[in-house]
Amino acid sequence: MTSTLKDMMAAANAVVERIDAERARALVAEKGALLLDIRDAPEIEKTGRAQGSHHIPRGMLEFRADPDSPYHDAELRKDRPIVLHCASGGRAALAGKLLKDMGFSEVYNLGGLKDWIEGGGAVDGAIDPGM
Repeated sequence: MTSTLKDMMAAANAVVERIDAERARALVAEKGALLLDIRDAPEIEKTGRAQGSHHIPRGMLEFRADPDSPYHDAELRKDRPIVLHCASGGRAALAGKLLKDMGFSEVYNLGGLKDWIEGGGAVDGAIDPGM
């Protein structure tokens, strides 16, 4: 059976809780959650990123999340809450489901960078485009 984007989004939204910027900041402050920006580097180069966020492009997430991968990112731990965001929330939902499928239990979708900013979150400048 094949899946459509609509199917995949519905499945992701069913298992990844959508939260607002206030709750995201509380999770970071109180539980040490990882605020994870999964946009591509050119997007971040143009808009900057949520202050204190960590960057892993969506296309590398599986490689960075798996502890057995040579590309593993130690910031991704299964005992640490993860708050994802992208530009509007779609990729964050799909990435959240992927992380849940990989055994990460506490995963949230903040939505997009605009949600962070509109919720009072600070933004750092652009990253090196070679990242």
